[in-house]
This record gives sequence, structure tokens and C-alpha cells, in this order.
Amino acid sequence: MHKILLGFLLTTCMEFALAATPKQLVLQVENLTCPACSIAIAKALDKVPGITAKRVDSRRATVTVSFDSERTNPAAIAKAITDAGFPATAVTSKNGG
Repeated sequence: MHKILLGFLLTTCMEFALAATPKQLVLQVENLTCPACSIAIAKALDKVPGITAKRVDSRRATVTVSFDSERTNPAAIAKAITDAGFPATAVTSKNGG
């Protein structure tokens, strides 16, 4: 029983060690002028699998997104925002994204 438990724990630890490091993407967004725009963008991003965090800044007209690169990519994120009516262009991508 101890060997089974030990094997399970080692496997679980290995999975955490091999998990992808979240990447961060900053996008410049057009037409982002009010709190309602921020809500619309947040809802569009909620539909994109792999996004782990998002911050919409209407004053700077930017969206910062943390994401799992194994589940999504910068192009898909920009497309989701653009399709919601806010043309988006990637400004930076941190951690190799």
C-alpha cells in the first residue's frame, strides 16, 4: 500500500513540475472607452479556454491576459477581443508567449 501511495505522490509531483509556466500577453485595444466595454471584453475572454487571469484597463486601452500556452495562443486571444467589437493587437508577450 505504501508503494502505491508513494508512486501516486511522485507522479503528482512530476505533473506539477512539468506544468506549463503561465504566459502573459498585453494587447492594445481600440474602442475601449467605458466600463461597459470592459465587461464585454471580459465576457469574450471568459469563452477562451486556457485564460487564467485578465485585467482590462480602459484608461490605457489595454488588456493584460495570463494564459496557458498549451490551451490557447495570442492570436486566439486577440481574435476573441476583436470579434467582440474591439480590434486588438498584441503589444508584448512575456515568458516566451
